[in-house]
Amino acid sequence: MNPFDLKSVLLAKHAQHVVLIHFPIALFLAGTAFDLLARWSKQTVNRSTMMAAARINIFAAAVFVVPTIVTGILAWQLQLEGEKLQGLLLLHLVLACVAGAMICLVAFLQWRQRKKSEIAVSIYLLVLELLTAGIIGLAAHVGGFLSGVNG
Repeated sequence: MNPFDLKSVLLAKHAQHVVLIHFPIALFLAGTAFDLLARWSKQTVNRSTMMAAARINIFAAAVFVVPTIVTGILAWQLQLEGEKLQGLLLLHLVLACVAGAMICLVAFLQWRQRKKSEIAVSIYLLVLELLTAGIIGLAAHVGGFLSGVNG
């Protein structure tokens, strides 16, 4: 496959999933980092700005979750012709679906807490964000093995 041939790159059976997956991962991790920084910030202006940045990144990650999971399922259907999943592929699908649901849950909880004072935002949301980041990391790690990047 020629890397400069747009038709072969865009119409490859799994190319869209491989491209899209980076958006929710990066946006969610950046949002979690902004949330951590906001909690450590002593200045109110910096805190509210970083909380807003965290919220925007996490919302954007939730938006990108849907096409990413859809293209992952399409890649499975097109590459393996709907063959029954097992092993690492099944583990990747389960972890990715759990991570996607948790990203959407965190985005929903962030949306509900948007009008409250940053100080009132409880620690459980940060713990949920860190847990979600861990599950994202596991799903990405398993996906790396499937793509051949990790071995």
